[in-house]
Amino acid sequence: MSGLIAEAKALAVLEACRARGILLATAESCTGGLIAASLTDIAGSSDVVDRGFVTYSNEAKHEMLGVPSELIAAHGAVSEQVALAMATGVLNHSRAGIAVSVTGVAGPGGGSKEKPVGLVWFGVALKGQAPVAVRHVFADNGRAGIRHAAVNTALDLVLKALV
Repeated sequence: MSGLIAEAKALAVLEACRARGILLATAESCTGGLIAASLTDIAGSSDVVDRGFVTYSNEAKHEMLGVPSELIAAHGAVSEQVALAMATGVLNHSRAGIAVSVTGVAGPGGGSKEKPVGLVWFGVALKGQAPVAVRHVFADNGRAGIRHAAVNTALDLVLKALV
């Protein structure tokens, strides 16, 4: 993903949030804050971006977002259930009206047959609506490639939720 495409998508997300009058927050595991960074790279984003949670460890997901440890134990951190709980947790622990979460296997190791390198689960929660989860398996074009593809997808999902 080129920097110009990412910047254009991030700008579109900020404008869509402004048009709806809502704040946005993120919960990021495998992207390590790259979604929030793509938004805050744009001057003036502070009127939209409330906060970003980098919840790389399972403990952070539980402590910062309230994701039940039992849920992580039952389904694994990279799962639909955890992505949904992360997104809902963001809304419960911020002033945001929309939240996006991401949890996945960026590689190069850590994958399995059930959860291969490139598997990423996204959660999007909009206040007053049921959260949704989306699963993607990105081509294993290296750790950076998977992480940047996840940022691009997360921005697309937020835009879709706002229109």
